[in-house]
This record gives sequence, C-alpha cells and structure tokens, in this order.
Amino acid sequence: MSMFAIVVIAVVVVIAAAVLFIGLGRRGGNRGLKRRFGPEYDHALAGHNGDTEAAGQELGERVRRYGSLKERPLSPEDREQYVAQWARIQEQFVDSPHKAVTEADALLARLAQDRGFPSGEQFDEQLAALSVHHAGQVHGYRGVHAAVRGQSGTEEMREAMVEARGLFAALATEEPADSDRHRSQPPDDHGRAPTAHGRHHTKGSGT
Repeated sequence: MSMFAIVVIAVVVVIAAAVLFIGLGRRGGNRGLKRRFGPEYDHALAGHNGDTEAAGQELGERVRRYGSLKERPLSPEDREQYVAQWARIQEQFVDSPHKAVTEADALLARLAQDRGFPSGEQFDEQLAALSVHHAGQVHGYRGVHAAVRGQSGTEEMREAMVEARGLFAALATEEPADSDRHRSQPPDDHGRAPTAHGRHHTKGSGT
C-alpha cells in the first residue's frame, strides 16, 4: 500500500471519529436538556418537527440567557394578596370560566414579573425564562394564555387552570426556586381545583 493511500485512510478515520464524537456529544447534551426540561423538552421538539438539534439549540439558548436569573422574594403582604386573588379566581371559574382564565393569565404574568422574570407583555420571553427555572410547571401557564386567545371549551379551561396552579404555587412560595420547596406548603385555595359544575376536588382526588 502506498504512503498516499495510508494517509488518505488515516484522514478518513480521523474525520469519521470526529463526526461520531460530535454526534455523541450532541445526543448527550440533549439528554441533559431532556432531564432538565422534562415535558418542556418534548414541547420544544414538537415545535421543531422532531428536530432534536434545533430543539436542543433553543433550550440551550434559554439556559444561556436566563440560567443566572435570580428570583426576587415576595413580601409577606404581597404573597398574601396573590394567594387571596388566586382563590377568588378559582371560585369565579364556576360562573365565568373565560373571565377566570383571563384573570389567571394576567395574575401569573404579574407574579412572574414581581419575582424577577421578564415582563408579561412579552409572553414568549417570560415563558422561556420561566421554563428554565420552573420547567415542570410552565405548561399550565401556556394553557391559560392560549385559552384566553382561543376557543377553548370549559373543560379545557378547567384543565388549564388546574395545571396553572402548579406554577402559581411555585412562584408564590416564600423561598426562591433553588431552595427546598418541600419545606413550604404550596399556597392554593385549600387544595381545591375549579370545576365546571360548582364542585371542588380535594388534593389526591384525581382532579
């Protein structure tokens, strides 16, 4: 075998190894993002038609932009007001579902801004920042926001409100997001979720 052929083979092997290394690195990075973002990773993947590289780039950019964001604590007075407002909104859902989700959407936007996230006037930006710190809870906020602007049925709005309660609880806790949240009881309307029939489910009842 000539020296030229040996050199060509060596170059091909090096290139193939580099491509394999980069591919494994990307897959490894995406696995890390999937662990971090959970269902939000699947949402980003769906938004990019299953393109894992594009989804990974989007979520990585979110981490780069908002990963260092520090949440501001709420004063006890502000927290109490937010809890009371949320309870009132849940009660209101029985008679006025669309009005309730509209007010819930606005309340979450204000609460997130008070905690140090971008203004709710830029919903996509605020949601992106929230997803970095509260990835497991942002789906409900997206749901109530969509319900306000769409033609959702009462049951869809109810489900969005139930899911949005998780983000409200996370943001209204007295401790920042990176603290042990399990030491704080998540504030809600005594564990109740709105229903379309004037009833309330208790925690653990399969809302």
